[in-house]
Amino acid sequence: MRPLEGVRILSIEQYGAGPFATSHLADLGAEVIKIEDPGTQGEVSRFVIPYAENGDSLFFQTFNRNKKSISLNLKSDAGKELFHELVKQSDAVFNNLRGDVPEKLGITYQALKAINPQIVTCSLSGFGTYGSMKSEPAYDYLLQGMLGHMSLTGEPGGVPTKYGISIIDFSTGMMAALGLMIGIFQSRIQGKGCDIDVSLFDTALSELNYLATWHLNQGYKPERSRLSSHPTLVPSQLFPTKNGHIVVMCNKEKFFPILCEVLGATHLARDLRFKNFSSRLENKELLIPELIRLFEKEDTEVWLERLRGKVPIAPVNTVEKALQEPLIRERGMIVEVEHERFGKVKMLGTPIKVLGDQPDYKRGPQLGEHNLEIYGELLQLTLSDLERYKAESII
Repeated sequence: MRPLEGVRILSIEQYGAGPFATSHLADLGAEVIKIEDPGTQGEVSRFVIPYAENGDSLFFQTFNRNKKSISLNLKSDAGKELFHELVKQSDAVFNNLRGDVPEKLGITYQALKAINPQIVTCSLSGFGTYGSMKSEPAYDYLLQGMLGHMSLTGEPGGVPTKYGISIIDFSTGMMAALGLMIGIFQSRIQGKGCDIDVSLFDTALSELNYLATWHLNQGYKPERSRLSSHPTLVPSQLFPTKNGHIVVMCNKEKFFPILCEVLGATHLARDLRFKNFSSRLENKELLIPELIRLFEKEDTEVWLERLRGKVPIAPVNTVEKALQEPLIRERGMIVEVEHERFGKVKMLGTPIKVLGDQPDYKRGPQLGEHNLEIYGELLQLTLSDLERYKAESII
C-alpha cells in the first residue's frame, strides 16, 4: 500500500497554493478529487500561459498530477446533493477560496457534520476564515510586501524586492497539507471531524520567526544587508568570485579558521578583532572587504573544490544550472509524466521521501475525466442520470 492509500480528499482548488498542497498528498497515494466548475471550463490554471492549449497547460500539469477531476456545479441544488453524497464517503473537503466563501458555499464542518461527523474541512485562504479581512483577496506578492519580507530582500539602498518564486504560496500549501493530515489523524482517533484554517497571512507572518521574537522583546529592527549577509553571523553571506558568486556560511566557530587557512589568510583567524562571532560582527566592515579581495582571485569552481566538505559553501546557480546539479538525479527529483498533448513531461518529484515507497506519477486530469468513475462507480449513478445532469449543466 501507498502511504496515504485509502485517504479520499474532495478539493475545490485553484491556481497555485491549494493545488500545491494537495499535489504532495496525491503523490503519496491519497485520492484527491478535484471538483471543477463546468461553467468556467474548469479551474483557471488550465489556461495559464505560456505553454497552454485546449484547456490544459504545463502550469496545470505541475500542480495536478496524480489527481482525479469531476465537473460539478456546487451552486445548484442538484450539485449540492451530489456533493453531499461524496462527502459521506470522503475523509476531507479542502479549498483555497477567499476566506468568506467556504461558509457561503456550505463547505465548512458546521455545514457538513450532519452529513458526515468525521469529515475534516480545510480552508487555505489569504487572510483566514475569520477576522476583519476574511473577505479580502490576497496573493503571495501582496503578503511579501505587507508582512515585511520585501523590506528585507535586496541590497541596502535599493528598492524593496520580492522573492524570485512564489515562496509564500508554496510554504502555505505545505502548512495546509500538514494541517489537513493533522485533522484527518485527529478524526480517525477521536471519531470527530473539524475545521482547519490556514492562511497566507499567518504563514508569511510566522516566517519572520526569530526576527519577530527579537523585535517583540528587544526592539530589534532588521534591515537589508549587503551581499545577502546574515544579520549576526560573520562571515555568512554571498561573495563575488572571479567569474560569479558563491555563498559561504560560517555558522559555527570552527569554520572560520578553516576558511582562513584555505584562503591563505591564517593571520585573520589569529587576529583578536575576528576571534569569535561577536568580535567579527563588531568589526565586520574591516573583515568582509578583505575576504572579498581574496575570493575574487579565483573562479567559483576553484573555491568549491577547495572548500567543499570543509566549510558550508554553495554556488549561486541560474535555474538552468541548478537543474543540472548531480544530486537531483541521485535523489530522483526529476520525474517524467506521459501526456497526450505535451509528450513526455519532465517535472520535479515530491520532496517527501517515504523509504520503501515508489511514487507512480501520472498526468493531471482533463476536466471531468473521472465523472464516470466517481459518479458511476462510487455513487452508483446510471448513464441516464449522468446524461440528465449534463443536460442540466450540473456536470
